[in-house]
Amino acid sequence: MTTLDIRARPAPAARSRGRAMSPVVRLSACFLLAVVLVALLADWLAPLPYTTQNLAARLKPPLTEAGGIVHWLGTDQLGRDILSRMIFAVRTSILIAVMGTLIGAIFGTLLGFVAARMRGLVDQAIMMVVDAQAAIPALFLALTMLAFFGNNIVLFIVLVSIDGWDRYTRLVRGLVVSEQQSDYINAIEALGAGSSRVILRHLLPNIAAALVVQATLNFPGTILLETSLSFLGLGVQPPGTSLGLMLGEGRRYLLNAWWIAVFPGLAIFLTTLSMSLFGDWLRDRFDPTSDRH
Repeated sequence: MTTLDIRARPAPAARSRGRAMSPVVRLSACFLLAVVLVALLADWLAPLPYTTQNLAARLKPPLTEAGGIVHWLGTDQLGRDILSRMIFAVRTSILIAVMGTLIGAIFGTLLGFVAARMRGLVDQAIMMVVDAQAAIPALFLALTMLAFFGNNIVLFIVLVSIDGWDRYTRLVRGLVVSEQQSDYINAIEALGAGSSRVILRHLLPNIAAALVVQATLNFPGTILLETSLSFLGLGVQPPGTSLGLMLGEGRRYLLNAWWIAVFPGLAIFLTTLSMSLFGDWLRDRFDPTSDRH
């Protein structure tokens, strides 16, 4: 090894510092863990049923007592407890975002493998579809589909999943094409290993970290797409609740009941920000070419 090679190689301590969690990332991870726990334990955490209406207590500000019950975050236009509705809204929004992210990741990953393994006309056709998808805004496509086919929860989750699948396809295709040129893949195929074994036992484990990072980076956009559609009244429908639906309902009361929209909006902001920061850290942690290592 030459002197130039030694100087160019980052010191182990420097790499360790680059991969260590900063206090901001730790705080983001703790917030995301709290969001997951709220989503899982919503039935036990909510102080009141989120659909219970009390017109006598409508538009009450935060920390209001009504019949011995404290509305910690106030009530909405129908007297429903904001805290209870937010707890269940977090569950709904997170569930839709997770399902949408998983569906998009699986679909995009499969297409990426097909394009990389088959090449030729199949590869070109898939990449043309990817380019077309990237050129069409996900929100516009979702609005068009909802206008034609109506609204139901299954279609809504599928539409949310269209945001970002093309990124997985590009990423997987590039990684698999690069891996297929490696000597160990050529040796395995020369020994008679089938495509399924090569993909499942060798290629997929080697690109799994990159897929996880891409999923964390894509998750905030999926949440924003879900909340945007619900905000416009095209997502989750009453009596259900989601953060976007609560934000849309509260926009008419910003002047005299700001808490209806502010608290859901703050939850959306903090969740997407925390996931973005955590995703950036994962990218730095698992990307050996990152300069910040």
